[in-house]
Amino acid sequence: MDRIDSAIIAELRRDGRMSNAQLAMAVGLSPSACLRRLRTLEETGVIRGYTAIVDTPTPVASIVAIVQITLERQTDDVLRKFEQALRGCAEVRECYLMAGMTDYLVRVEAASVADYERLHTEVLSRLPSVTRIQSSFAIRNVLRPARG
Repeated sequence: MDRIDSAIIAELRRDGRMSNAQLAMAVGLSPSACLRRLRTLEETGVIRGYTAIVDTPTPVASIVAIVQITLERQTDDVLRKFEQALRGCAEVRECYLMAGMTDYLVRVEAASVADYERLHTEVLSRLPSVTRIQSSFAIRNVLRPARG
């Protein structure tokens, strides 16, 4: 990866919907050369995919919980099973494998505290190998990812 690849990634982080022509102009390449580099970044897994950042359109206010989860062990099999099970939880918006005191940091959105309690009891505490769950609730969002 060189400086142009880094520039392509930086531009796409700012606006993932920009056209190839706009991207090429922003990084100083021809559209065909830019498209070749973009495809290479995708094929090699540097760019794993594209996503939309969606605000929930419902009038019902939701809560955000930042959940720290500790597992009984950190073997490949335990981590894989936990991550696979967590992917099935629709309320989970983000999940990070961590270094430090907890194994995972998970951002969860729930309709209410009661809804989070249900999620905690029926889903999170039943995930494979979970030994500890510590939840914190967000008061407000201070910084959102950039929008295109």
